[in-house]
Amino acid sequence: MTTRTTLDDWLRWQEGLHISAIDMGLARVTRVREAMKLQPACPVIMVAGTNGKGSTCAMLSAIFRAAGYKVGTYTSPHILQYNERIAIDLKPASDARIIEAFEAIDAARGDTTLTYFEFGTLAAVHCFVAEKVDVIILEVGLGGRLDAVNIFEPDVSVVVSVDLDHQAILGDNREDIGFEKAGIYRAGKPAICVDPEPPQRLIDHAAEIGADLKLFRRDFGFTRMDNQWSFHSGDYHRHALPIPALRGAYQMSNACGALAALEAIKGKLPVGIGAVKQGLVEVEWPGRFQVLPGRPAVVLDVGHNPHAVKAMTAALKQLPYAETRYAVFSMLADKDMAGVIELARGEFDHWLAAGLDMPRGQSGEAIAQTLKQSGIDNVKAYDTVANAWSAALSQAGDNDRIVVFGSFHTVAEVLEARRHPV
Repeated sequence: MTTRTTLDDWLRWQEGLHISAIDMGLARVTRVREAMKLQPACPVIMVAGTNGKGSTCAMLSAIFRAAGYKVGTYTSPHILQYNERIAIDLKPASDARIIEAFEAIDAARGDTTLTYFEFGTLAAVHCFVAEKVDVIILEVGLGGRLDAVNIFEPDVSVVVSVDLDHQAILGDNREDIGFEKAGIYRAGKPAICVDPEPPQRLIDHAAEIGADLKLFRRDFGFTRMDNQWSFHSGDYHRHALPIPALRGAYQMSNACGALAALEAIKGKLPVGIGAVKQGLVEVEWPGRFQVLPGRPAVVLDVGHNPHAVKAMTAALKQLPYAETRYAVFSMLADKDMAGVIELARGEFDHWLAAGLDMPRGQSGEAIAQTLKQSGIDNVKAYDTVANAWSAALSQAGDNDRIVVFGSFHTVAEVLEARRHPV
């Protein structure tokens, strides 16, 4: 008899159920899915990418919701609450709904062990089926080919970007990583790639399996004017579109990928121009170059690899002038900190290096030492992100800017500190 009565009970139990936190492969999770007879009847959109996949899922979800469809969206990781991962009509699923899914998975799995992410993936789709959604949007967690999300059959697959991250698992070059992400493509189904320089192995894999590959700039694209833009795919156009509410010039290509997916699936889920415009204006995706209201200016960005931080620094250059620029910075130990620092070094006058007390975390002193070894002098170490954030607030004036970045955990701890100020 289970003693797991709360969502936290279930999540703690899942963390120790399988021998390792990450175990790439589909055999175990497929076995449980088949035991559950879990296969959505509605259209499924699958989205992978080094960066931008969450923003693309958010835009698709907002547009479909504006069009009147019931939408199930699975993303990861969460920032403050696990429930954020499983959204129904843009709202986090309830504890009760998620626990019901966990119970169904546990009853079906027998002696098969699952990772935390595999449990969550099955739970998300179970929730969406139970809620009878009209469309399911699934964000790939890591890679694509061997990610648990890939046990489901997409009607259209989108690879947003391909760059270096998780090299120990996916490979240390764009070609190998591109192949892993192309694993979500399916024979005879629309396969979209938004990366402006698609790896040849991605293109070759799509051709080998007979996927209907659509490439950014070759098959679809956009033209931006001052305060609007237009999308084109072959002879099809959507004109006078609003600039997406999500900040950063890179969001234009994410929006373009979302519209390419809409175009590919319009026979099953038609969407009018009004819903497209409404979704682009109303979309929200916390922690992704999120500019908070008030002074000093505060930017929250979960970017944790060079590709993401390059986009972040470009977006910072578009913001109004700041007299003094503060970075509240922390990264996990297995990330490319040197690459991130090199890209961001010119954007800040003061660095507040914060420790993360968790697996793969490192101390503020260790991060500060790495910054100093990179030639950055104006650095101070703090034991926690909350303390670094508090120090930044006490130092910054109204005309200054604080940027919190380096990890989902870094942003989450600042958001938590803002909810419960000392």
